Amino acid sequence: MCNVQELVKKESKLLPLKAFNFLIYGTVVIFTSFFQLYLQDAGMNKLEIGSLMALGPFVSLIANPFWTFWSDRMQNARRILLFMMTGTLLLIQFVFHAGTYNMIYLAMILFFFFQSPLFAQSNTLILGYISDKPQHFSTFRNWGSIGWAVIAISAGILIDQVGISRLSFLITGLLLLAIGTVLLLPPLRAASETPPIRLRGFGKIVINRYVIAFIVLGMLVSVPNSMNNTFMSLYITELGGSKTMVGLAVFLSSFLEVAVLLLFHRYLKRSLSTLIGCLTLVSVLFCVRWLLMAGAAHPLEVAIIQIMHCLTFGGYFFVGTQVVSKLVPPVHRASAQSLFTLTWSGISGMIGSLAGGWLFQNFGGQAMYNIGFMLAMFGAIGFGIMWYWLRFQGHHPKPDSPEEELEELFEEEYR
Repeated sequence: MCNVQELVKKESKLLPLKAFNFLIYGTVVIFTSFFQLYLQDAGMNKLEIGSLMALGPFVSLIANPFWTFWSDRMQNARRILLFMMTGTLLLIQFVFHAGTYNMIYLAMILFFFFQSPLFAQSNTLILGYISDKPQHFSTFRNWGSIGWAVIAISAGILIDQVGISRLSFLITGLLLLAIGTVLLLPPLRAASETPPIRLRGFGKIVINRYVIAFIVLGMLVSVPNSMNNTFMSLYITELGGSKTMVGLAVFLSSFLEVAVLLLFHRYLKRSLSTLIGCLTLVSVLFCVRWLLMAGAAHPLEVAIIQIMHCLTFGGYFFVGTQVVSKLVPPVHRASAQSLFTLTWSGISGMIGSLAGGWLFQNFGGQAMYNIGFMLAMFGAIGFGIMWYWLRFQGHHPKPDSPEEELEELFEEEYR
């Protein structure tokens, strides 16, 4: 009985961690889904909006390693996260009150420097708190997915009532609540154990033809996804949709995410040829998704099509992570996973926002999605060829040097 009471007491101390994930993911979804509508209401065109949103993935290339370095050095992820959230809170005020384009671009660069690594640091915070406890990471991370879906649809309804000009108040309020939940957490003076990233690992990766093929094909698939993430809300409003419809579309794109990931985790075979075959099918589904988006004539159609996001994006990212682990030896996996995330979210995000803004501005949303279909189709064909090759030729990686084999064995023993 005493043990049960102690367990309940320990779990109750981490309730603010669940609330934090709910609120921080909800804050980010409001920004990523409705901020473009605010910019359009302020007089910016699609190309200007795309170039402004492209700053996020560009700045993240510098911000993520910077904050990771300081989190590891200070051994206090909670303090670093509080500092980042405070900076985000202050700079969002400058973003919403900037009087000129030059000022808003400068404010956005500084804002993204604090905001873009929030998800990565929140994951580090979770891992730090549960390192010596029986709870699973997904127990806390799933609250982020719930917050993303619930706050998106709630915000759409609220913004329709109060107006897009009040967006800053909504983001500020949620950020303050999120900061409050972190302050309620017990002190944390340890960083989570993460595998080190070696610069020489990138050298081994760039001469691996399978990894490079996977990265290039993945960018063909991910650029249209970045276009959609940036401009879906504007596409819905161009078709006559309301802010509530935008919130519904975001809700439908994420409410099945957890279930899809669980199904992949439980039933997907881990052989490399099977994983590449699965990526081929997911890429085909991306093609279907963008064709449907290009042909949509009503905003409700766009919202319903977003249900496919749970399977396409969730499936690709889950399977892609598994593929990376199969293509490189354990000693280089941290570097390979970093490269995967860098290209999928960072470089593809910049290209998608810029190219999508130019296409949307000059040729319209349908043309943007048709180009997205073509890019995804090339990616699907490439993955199909890669699957055929691996299915009949097999994967025969070159053996590592004796030093690297010893290092790998050492890491496996003490991991």
